[in-house]
Amino acid sequence: MYDVVALGELLVDFIQNGSSAKENPVFEANPGGAPCNVLAMLSRLGYRTAFIGKVGEDYFGRMLGKTILETGISDEGLVYDRNVNTTLALVHTLPGGDRDFSFYRKPGADIMLTDKEVNRKLIDECRVFHFGSLSLTNEPSAAATKAAAAYAKNAGKLISFDPNLREPLWESEEQAKEAIWYGIGECDVLKIADNEIKWLTGKEDYDEGVHMIKERSDVKLV
Repeated sequence: MYDVVALGELLVDFIQNGSSAKENPVFEANPGGAPCNVLAMLSRLGYRTAFIGKVGEDYFGRMLGKTILETGISDEGLVYDRNVNTTLALVHTLPGGDRDFSFYRKPGADIMLTDKEVNRKLIDECRVFHFGSLSLTNEPSAAATKAAAAYAKNAGKLISFDPNLREPLWESEEQAKEAIWYGIGECDVLKIADNEIKWLTGKEDYDEGVHMIKERSDVKLV
């Protein structure tokens, strides 16, 4: 039995880590992906976790698969694809601490997960099903995500959702808002950032924004 199973993106974050002798930026390859970050923290707290997602059958994909196992996350639901590369993100830290993301994902392995590749046995064996919005940006992963969330809901699992807004990955702001409102409509627990509340609801006051979210959904915890 797993405490939490998460579905979504597993990728490599290339984070700027200083400059070379020639003053060129140097990037460090770090395992990334918000759903697996959640699982990694839970695993460190002693909970049993498993991941559902897809990486490329390449150097970075194998590195990520090895990393989640070392972190204590089951890789039973991890799929390797020979035909598409592992998704990459370049992360620049801006003055003030905010981050700017550039994605190499047209396509990337994470958005190529299909409904048939979703390991429903893991969902059957979990208490909480967690997902985010990045797997909703493109097909076939969007359909796979919605099917998995519906399956978890029908099985009576507690559902957790993280909007994790990355605007460059969406075709339009309207598409992003529609997908994120969908996720909120499916979940019991919503993990949302302050800037995402403003962006989604148009409310400058966070309490007003949360009130609007609760009025439009059955979320039990924000």
